[in-house]
Amino acid sequence: MTDKTFTDRAILTAAHERGPVATLGAFFRLSGPGWLQSAITLGGGSLGGALYLGMLGGTSMLWLQLVAIVIGVIMLSAISYVTLSTGKRPYAAINEYVNPVLGVGWITATILANMIWIMPQFSLCYDALDTNLTNGFADTGQMKMIVSGVLAVAALIIVLLSFNPGWMSRLFDVILKLIVAMIVICFVAVVYRLGTNGELNWNEIFMGFIPNFGHWNSTAPAVQDVLSSIPVEKREYWGDLIIGEQRTSMIGVTATAVGLNMTFLLPYSMLARGWDKPFRGLARFDLITGMAIPYLIVTTCIVIASANAFHVKADAEFLSTDPAVIQTSKLFTSTMGVLEGHYAEVIGDEALAELNRLEPDEKKQKLAEYAASLSESERRLAPTVVKPTAGQLAASLVPLLGEKNANLVFGLGALGMGFSTIIILMLINGYAFAEIFGQHESTWARAIGALAACAVGFCWFIFWQGESKTWLIIVASTFAAILLPIAYVSFLALMNSRRLLGEEKPQGARMAIWNLLMAIGVIGALIQAYAGTAIQIGKPGTGSFVIGSVATFLLLAIIGFSARIRKSDEPT
Repeated sequence: MTDKTFTDRAILTAAHERGPVATLGAFFRLSGPGWLQSAITLGGGSLGGALYLGMLGGTSMLWLQLVAIVIGVIMLSAISYVTLSTGKRPYAAINEYVNPVLGVGWITATILANMIWIMPQFSLCYDALDTNLTNGFADTGQMKMIVSGVLAVAALIIVLLSFNPGWMSRLFDVILKLIVAMIVICFVAVVYRLGTNGELNWNEIFMGFIPNFGHWNSTAPAVQDVLSSIPVEKREYWGDLIIGEQRTSMIGVTATAVGLNMTFLLPYSMLARGWDKPFRGLARFDLITGMAIPYLIVTTCIVIASANAFHVKADAEFLSTDPAVIQTSKLFTSTMGVLEGHYAEVIGDEALAELNRLEPDEKKQKLAEYAASLSESERRLAPTVVKPTAGQLAASLVPLLGEKNANLVFGLGALGMGFSTIIILMLINGYAFAEIFGQHESTWARAIGALAACAVGFCWFIFWQGESKTWLIIVASTFAAILLPIAYVSFLALMNSRRLLGEEKPQGARMAIWNLLMAIGVIGALIQAYAGTAIQIGKPGTGSFVIGSVATFLLLAIIGFSARIRKSDEPT
């Protein structure tokens, strides 16, 4: 136990003796792991998911983020309770008390997720610098390498600071808190300006927090209004297209609220600080104030801003009946894929094949003519299923903030989200490598893990593009979908294990409440896993991979359970 741990414990004890106000002050002073969680959950996935959610559903699905983060806090509170009560490392505890296959799968999938998801964070940072915070880079591989190198070195220095106890570790905490605070302030400022300009319907916003699981099969009210003005024979096409995208977005938002690698980060960051039983109350407080509240504030503000700018809206150029004017719209290039899909549906695949044989300029002209032939309602729906970028959203706020301020606000927010996530993904990878090597306190083992993730992230401009990008997303999302509910089931089993917890195992009504709340989390993760896996199975070329991955892992898990049962007859 370090001197700092003794000091922190003394601060907590003295604060408890002085009363609730002093205890609250001590909690704020000593918080840390929750802010690490916030730094990873407020990443590119949250930004993109919230932007798209606002575009598709307006503010009617704000409840989704609330439900997702509440479930995440419950499950993370459970694993923190088990870890701090026993002092056992979760990887070893799962292997010994639940199933070694689940333990190995958990740590392997965590490393895989870190390696894959660090690449879009580098991409997000580069885009924020290129699009929002500068006049634009020369879009060359050399420039991407230079910018990526600067980001990688800066992130590595900050992560190495966190490995050393004392003032450098405290500096790391301060840096993380400042980054999260900057993100929160940036996006709150945008919504504040929208509100003061009378652009927001606060009643609709508050109603959006009421859970409505019917969104899985129905579109948002504003979309329904537009669909009702379209002929019946076309209504089904647009409705099915939007609902399909809406389902994918709902799964993505819940997956980025609390991801698989976040379940690994929390307990190990607490153990690294020397926390134990006296710190259990602080751990719950830290999760709520450091992770849940910043996440809700930021993602809510992003959804509100996105809904105001994009939900069932199109600019005047895109709504023109002149093909030449339509091509000048900022929406035209991004909607070409949607227009092609509709063209194939209405005109036929042979006509689409002929369209694709045209020269690029001729193809654009043909699609612009086709767009001009669609009704205004259909042209308002087309941009709804096109994923927006932070740059587009910033541009839409120029009338309110001015071009410089709009780009600055969104650029700083996007850069902060991406860079803080890079730092935490490297940190998680460091913990995972140290656990695999069995060198729990080793700085070099953690440094190797952090450097490995950093090196992969640096190469984002090589791997994170085209078909390889799509395949990497499928690999990461598939394993995360399978492993997240398995991690949750493992946490539930650990919480109910008397062999592990002994006298610290909750009893009676307290245990019943824990089991009820955790069961809700497990069920939610299973639904998310089923829906996400089903969507991937339905995509051409991915079905066999997904089915094979799921079947192989489940078979190994069954073997693992059987081996553990034969190994020990002790009650759990």
